[in-house]
Amino acid sequence: MDQDNNSEDELVGPSEDASEDESLPSRPPGLSDSEAVELLWQVRAQRRQSSPELPETVTRLTAPDGSLLYLVGTAHFSDSSKKDVATTIRAVQPDVVVVELCQYRVSMLKMDEKTLLKEAKDINLDKVQQAIKQNGVMSGLMQILLLKVSAHITEQLGMAPGGEFREAFKQAGRVPFCKFHLGDRPIPVTFKRAIAALSLWQKARLAWGLCFLSDPISKEDVEKCKQKDLLEQTMLEMIGEFPALHQTIVAERDIYLTHTLRQAARCVEAPPNAQKVPAVVVGVVGMGHVPGIERNWEKELNIQEIMSVAPPSRFGWMLRTVLKAGVIGVLGYACYRAGGGMGRALLSLPAVQSLLDNLRPLPPAAA
Repeated sequence: MDQDNNSEDELVGPSEDASEDESLPSRPPGLSDSEAVELLWQVRAQRRQSSPELPETVTRLTAPDGSLLYLVGTAHFSDSSKKDVATTIRAVQPDVVVVELCQYRVSMLKMDEKTLLKEAKDINLDKVQQAIKQNGVMSGLMQILLLKVSAHITEQLGMAPGGEFREAFKQAGRVPFCKFHLGDRPIPVTFKRAIAALSLWQKARLAWGLCFLSDPISKEDVEKCKQKDLLEQTMLEMIGEFPALHQTIVAERDIYLTHTLRQAARCVEAPPNAQKVPAVVVGVVGMGHVPGIERNWEKELNIQEIMSVAPPSRFGWMLRTVLKAGVIGVLGYACYRAGGGMGRALLSLPAVQSLLDNLRPLPPAAA
């Protein structure tokens, strides 16, 4: 998957599926590159509907320069959301498609449904280690718990997550000159800020609730997530339980998504004279983010404020050290039972030596 050099969050079409679209005209003999570009531009302009009939999940927003954003609110395990995305992209023939993904989750765009379904159900030691290495102990464990929730939904519905994003990627590849952007805040930042915002008691309650989630989920329940009124009521209930979590996982990402959508909704250059014309953008986000994006659309936004991650507290450092010590203690005991040589080998590892150094008491301060 090629990425544009100008932005780590931009992917440029067309995709592999574009060659299968027979509706694109073949290049006439003797046509220069500039003439071919102009021809494709005209083809897209003819396909673009000025007043399209779009699904009720689509919200239209206008930028100051006249650029248009068609915001598709989706449910993340919904077949009808995939259809809404395809219908919108085909109708408006956008210059840019932006999806609620970051570079840490971009792999789901190219994986097939069967592989994704297997991956979503399988939470193994490698995933736990990767999550902890990427996000730290507390944030990593919280990510694993949320993956467990996703696996539970996947198991119930028999459907892999992210189908609407894969559909957006596929359809964007069939639109001439359409670029594909990753619009979400990096997931490690979100997890670290979320964990830092919760008290110890809130972390324990949240972890307990996620660990023992077993309620049945139907496709009808998923479709209800596309109803704004019901979703906002659910959000209000969540705010009552974990206001700090709602702020970091929902409200802050509303701001970040609004920022990336506004960046995408800038005038583009039209051939043959590179004249600036208003852009057409399709944004694909969870329905829960739509009200926040609408509220923030015309506001001044401070992105740096929501990208910072505070250093861990002394309590967090102590907890992380104790957890590491506990894991190494269990491994050490197992090695002791297996044989002294293996125990000495474990104690010789640099990571273990570093941890033991951290556990030693600090020397008294010099007088």
